[in-house]
Amino acid sequence: MHTAALVLADAPAQLLPARSMMAFTLASHIILVPLGVALPLITLIMHGYGLRRGDPTALLLARRWSAVMAVQFAIGVVTGTVLSFEFGLLWPGMMGRWGDVFGIGFGVEAWAFFLEAVLIAIYLYGWRRLPARTHFLLGLPLPAAALLGAFGILAANSWMNTPRGFTLDQAGNPVDVDIWKAVFTPMFGPQYWHFVVAMLVTAGYVTAGVYAVGMLRGRRDRYHRLGFTVPFTLAAVFTPVQFMLGDSIARQVFQKQPVKFAAMEIVWKTDTHVPEYLFGRLHPDGSISGGIRIPQLDSVLAGFHTDTEVTGLTSVPAGDRPTPTQATIAHWTFDIMVGIGSGLALLALWYALIWLRRRRLPRTPWFYRCAAVAGVASVAAVECGWITTEVGRQPWIVYQNMRVAEAVTSTRAGSLWTTFALVVVVYVFVFGSFLAVLLRMRTRWRLDDAGGGPRPPAPETDTPYGPRSTVPADATPAGGGSAPPTGSRP
Repeated sequence: MHTAALVLADAPAQLLPARSMMAFTLASHIILVPLGVALPLITLIMHGYGLRRGDPTALLLARRWSAVMAVQFAIGVVTGTVLSFEFGLLWPGMMGRWGDVFGIGFGVEAWAFFLEAVLIAIYLYGWRRLPARTHFLLGLPLPAAALLGAFGILAANSWMNTPRGFTLDQAGNPVDVDIWKAVFTPMFGPQYWHFVVAMLVTAGYVTAGVYAVGMLRGRRDRYHRLGFTVPFTLAAVFTPVQFMLGDSIARQVFQKQPVKFAAMEIVWKTDTHVPEYLFGRLHPDGSISGGIRIPQLDSVLAGFHTDTEVTGLTSVPAGDRPTPTQATIAHWTFDIMVGIGSGLALLALWYALIWLRRRRLPRTPWFYRCAAVAGVASVAAVECGWITTEVGRQPWIVYQNMRVAEAVTSTRAGSLWTTFALVVVVYVFVFGSFLAVLLRMRTRWRLDDAGGGPRPPAPETDTPYGPRSTVPADATPAGGGSAPPTGSRP
């Protein structure tokens, strides 16, 4: 206990504001990431369905989702750029020493970002100006560009968790860098696929949740049914996949980052027959208060047997492990993430049983209430997953090679707090503007669907693949359909 307190006392004053600013900006940015990574795929699935079936409602949904995708991308530019600057400004020790090893991940992400910007512009432009098939084919690279961006970021983060692809010279600096090994680290595969599927699940539930709310308010037309069914089905299919991937990555952490696993499961001493605690709080003396204790379960989950030995936090010195408070945070966020995932799996099972037995959507309002909550819950699960990843790795910024305190900037703490306050103000404005734009788009679309008066149609409600319509908005069928395409191209 005294050693841990001494470690905290030796931390530089600027460490707290630097970590707080990074945590805030990352937590804010990650709200946008699921839509950025997965909404292009969901939009193209709806787009392809509309073309194949000749369904104007599906095309209208795809067109509107593409508008949301563009707005989200613009906001993501701001929040992502701030994060990029923070890596260099707040953690110069890490970037200066290790940038040559893992910086390629950020380079890949930057190229993917520019490619995605171009592809989104072409996709939006093509709704009225390109033949249907050409437009759809030009949109197909969009999901790949989004996945490439995730590839770059996850390559960098997985390297920070399991660094390799270099040797150290006598001064302790990395030399003989092997880029291939630095990118494809032991944690890259499990972490990447766990992240990508999490984005698909989250974006699906978030998108479907919007239409679930509309259906709870009595809008049971085809527009809302289709807008709910496609993204929710995608999310429901990938939910059990995510459950298996989550179990796999937990075992990878157990094998390759045993101290981090000990923090996630608040295991104090190395032992076998280790109990599992649902929640609970770890104290500096190793005792655990609160929570639900399940005998021997942690050993079973880690190695499928009660005799499995689980490494404890005390297996390393206090300065090389998370503090009891950090371990408790990682443990709680891990348990919350697993709990939300279990709830989503039950919701997906409910949906599958109704669909397989009756070939229709569930009709009970309770299902749609749960579906509406699932969107928010899945975003919370993503936040918890990143907190577990980052807090559980403490005190290392590069696991077992560089501590966070060694990487932090030398800028005065007071200046960092002032900068943090400015960042908060900017982010409140940015996210407030994002919400205002989305609400305005929703209001305009509702007016168009209801026949809101003889005004020129908005770009997202105009006839797909035809010239600009001069038909009043009240010609659009109620319930979110669209008039049959006129002047459309083959």
